[in-house]
Amino acid sequence: MSACTPRSRNGSIARQLFAASLFAFAALVAAAGPAGTDEQQADWDRRLERASALQTEGDTKKAEAEKLFEERKTACYRKFLVNRCLEAAYDDYIVTVKEGRRQSNEGKAVERQVKKEQLNARDMQRIADTPQHQAELQEREADTAAARSAAVAKEAEMRAKKAQEAAEGAQRKAGEAERQQRKQAEHEARVAEKKAEAAAKQPRAPAAPLKP
Repeated sequence: MSACTPRSRNGSIARQLFAASLFAFAALVAAAGPAGTDEQQADWDRRLERASALQTEGDTKKAEAEKLFEERKTACYRKFLVNRCLEAAYDDYIVTVKEGRRQSNEGKAVERQVKKEQLNARDMQRIADTPQHQAELQEREADTAAARSAAVAKEAEMRAKKAQEAAEGAQRKAGEAERQQRKQAEHEARVAEKKAEAAAKQPRAPAAPLKP
């Protein structure tokens, strides 16, 4: 009969615990189903809905910017400072189109991230069916968590950029309006000055003779 050392007993217990924990993990993943847990599925649905809304809003904003730009171009040709008016209309158009494109791209990025997570969930389900691939499963889980964190950070960065661009756009628009007003005032002052000069140059009518 062979002796059973403490080291061999500990190794046997460790293997049994590892096998039991691996089996439990695989059972949990299998119970969640290939599409993930109900909570995860609800999160995917919410994010996909937001992605769709962002893309729709972005496309609508770009289409409205096109329409408004055409209307403003027509109106500019009836103003005195035509080129200045056209430049201001184009600047506003570009700002709105960029914002619309940013929203549309953000929606597409969110949609791609969700689809990637769904694909990883299906892959993890397949891996869970073969417990010996636990290391691969853990690596995929870590990759998914890292990708999700990166996506959250990217969304926060894009929101901050959006706020900054909106503030810069408002400041630029206010500056343009001030320049327009100043140029209009200068133009009116020049017109008034020319009228005054012309009036001063006109000969005065002779005074009527005094009655005796």
